[in-house]
Amino acid sequence: MQDWLKIFHGPFQPFPASDIAVKIAVTLALGLLVGFEREWSNKDIGARTFAMAALLGLIGSMLGPGALVISGTAILILIAFANFRSISVQRKLEATTSLALALIFLLGILVGEGHIFTPVACAILVAMLLALKPQFRAFAGGLSQQEVRSAILLALLGFVVWPLLPDHYIDPWNLIQPREDWIIVVVIACLGFMNYVLLRVYGSRGVYLTAILGGLVNSTASAAELAATLSATGLGSLAVPVVLLTSVAMFLRNITILAIFGHAAVRAAVFPLLAMTAVAAFWIYRDYHKAETAEGGPPLALSSPISLRKVLRLALLFLIIQIVATLGQRHFGSMGFEAASLLGGFVSSASATAAAASLAFHHAVTPGQAGIAAVLTSMASASMNLPMVHRQKGTRPAMRELLISSVLQIAAGVAVLVIQAQWQHWL
Repeated sequence: MQDWLKIFHGPFQPFPASDIAVKIAVTLALGLLVGFEREWSNKDIGARTFAMAALLGLIGSMLGPGALVISGTAILILIAFANFRSISVQRKLEATTSLALALIFLLGILVGEGHIFTPVACAILVAMLLALKPQFRAFAGGLSQQEVRSAILLALLGFVVWPLLPDHYIDPWNLIQPREDWIIVVVIACLGFMNYVLLRVYGSRGVYLTAILGGLVNSTASAAELAATLSATGLGSLAVPVVLLTSVAMFLRNITILAIFGHAAVRAAVFPLLAMTAVAAFWIYRDYHKAETAEGGPPLALSSPISLRKVLRLALLFLIIQIVATLGQRHFGSMGFEAASLLGGFVSSASATAAAASLAFHHAVTPGQAGIAAVLTSMASASMNLPMVHRQKGTRPAMRELLISSVLQIAAGVAVLVIQAQWQHWL
């Protein structure tokens, strides 16, 4: 049998059967995944063509450069004829299907070269992009010029400006390190923009979801806007759970920022913030049924969080809070740092939390101090919702319960901080 196989193969080295079987299976799966989506979209080029194009790439990569050139030329000819027919009959170009077919051919080559993760991930993403065409079209059709400019500006600030900034301290007091400070600002802006997109897509689905997504963007602005809307629509009874939800969302956002830039500080902040969330959750759970009368949810008129003025203001706030907190730590110890963070929370809890996390990352303060600072700045930010609700006549009846809830939230957070401090002292 072995002699017969040697005669059959001749001077050529045979491909290992097990490896080839795996590669063929993966290649077929990738081609069929994208091809079935094209079949579902009623395209002329469907599952069989995509599967064979992927196999053509696989075989071409195994046979060498000459075979790759021939197979690639065949794919280009197929794409050209498909587009010629589409233009002649339907007066439109099949650009998306053509690119998908070329991509599948290249992914087949990657599988032939021994790659698995890259072609599989790319094929899944291609299928997802093709399947989400209605959603992308609906979303893009509703974009304003300001929002498009905001996305471009965010990319410019993150990928063009950031690499050009100095990667060292530029002052004799070691307070300002432009590149590291700027990337923190850009990440916070990215979080705000992502939350803005979610708010824009899902904001009309319900008053509670609007409060959560708005709180992730800017809890104080969301509380002010929602309080005004609830007052104008006669839904002032929803003020307590809605405003508390913006605070809970803000707690979650601050924990996320702390985890990104100073994960060691999360341990000190998570339990006090969870205690504050639990207090808020009691009122939210008690009054959640009131939202049934406002199923559609009020519109939240937040402007896009990315503009040059807003980014520069965020950077300035972050820089001021970081400098004040650093100087407070150097000259007044832990109390000076915590006081600076508390004051920063009245202006921007996101900036204050990021400044504390950055200082912990650079070992200017301990992770425990940064965690306490994040809790204090969250308390300050949550307390800023009270005057926002009090300004609206329709929501003033809810002030008493909101004030009690806010006081209990702060008391719970302080109590857990004290317990943690005593526990650390005992250890």
